[in-house]
Amino acid sequence: MNGNALELLKQILEIPSVNSQDNEGAVAEFLADYFKEHGVQAEVQKIDDTHANVIAFVPGKNRERTMIWNGHLDTVPYGSLKEWQTDPAKTKELDGKLYARGSSDMKSGLAAMAYALCHLDGEPACNIQFLGTCDEEKGGLGAEMALKDGKMADGKWILVGEPTGMRLGIAQKGCLWLEISAKGFTSHGAYPKEGANAVFCAVRIADQVKAFVEQTEHSLLGSSTAQITMIDGGVANNMTPDQCRVVMDIRMVPGLTSEQVVAKAKEALAQLQKEDPRFDASFCALNDRRAIEIDAGHPMTEGLGRQIKEAGYEGALLGLNFFTDASVLDRKGERDILLFGPGEPSMAHQPNEYVEIKKYEDAIRILQNFAKECGQE
Repeated sequence: MNGNALELLKQILEIPSVNSQDNEGAVAEFLADYFKEHGVQAEVQKIDDTHANVIAFVPGKNRERTMIWNGHLDTVPYGSLKEWQTDPAKTKELDGKLYARGSSDMKSGLAAMAYALCHLDGEPACNIQFLGTCDEEKGGLGAEMALKDGKMADGKWILVGEPTGMRLGIAQKGCLWLEISAKGFTSHGAYPKEGANAVFCAVRIADQVKAFVEQTEHSLLGSSTAQITMIDGGVANNMTPDQCRVVMDIRMVPGLTSEQVVAKAKEALAQLQKEDPRFDASFCALNDRRAIEIDAGHPMTEGLGRQIKEAGYEGALLGLNFFTDASVLDRKGERDILLFGPGEPSMAHQPNEYVEIKKYEDAIRILQNFAKECGQE
């Protein structure tokens, strides 16, 4: 493979796209131009001044089937620059690795998909839509707008280029950021029984939610998890708090839903109200992404797995604890989703993030070969 593939990745990495800081639309514009230069139909879906998606389409031999290849354009912040051995905003080749923020998560997967589609040897077996989405690292605005505006194709298969270390990502935890807004009744700190402590209410609900969530397990993902990540409550050092806000980060394995978690929270509140009817609480999902799973025997899993093994990798199955745009693109669970990319999951959001150049280049070949058979059941 010539150096053009690596040069493409370097160019994408050096376009700043830190979530909530940079213009993510600049990556969309760059990729749209790249697709068009190589004869691929592409457009930019502009959302606002700093957010945009890029959408490309490659027609296949089987015009009745469309597969969606998805990747996100944004990165997380650099973090402490003191912990980086290189400049995270610039690419650096060292010992067969390419260092920069986003190299693993997930501009290497994004670039591999774009390069593969622009340098196919003939038509793919089915239509392939490339959907590059913004704001994945935060609220999923790009994926939401692609659905709202009808930009995503009506394809049942989705391949997401998240970092899997060249393994097959067949399961992904869902994520619920549950906000608990508890209310009680204030009193003098010396007479706590005259009040109803809202902090106690919120924490008691959170404890019961945590115990409920951690009962569910998965063979690849382990157990679901729940923790309090934010808490705010209280009036003064000597007053019983009458309000408390708690946010929980809940990661759900397949089989556990956000509806079940919220139902448990409401059940815990009802128990508290039996003890003291002055307690009350409301619940809000600040982020809600369902868990994802595809069967190991699915044609997409077997087809990509075969290409991975032929390229010299073992094709092991992987479960991912972090969420992706797949949960947004398939809210109702009507599509089959597989994750595959050259980046390393352990490098995501870390200082000194890198991708192995050989894996990136091998991923391109794997994707190109996979595209030749993507229409087969």
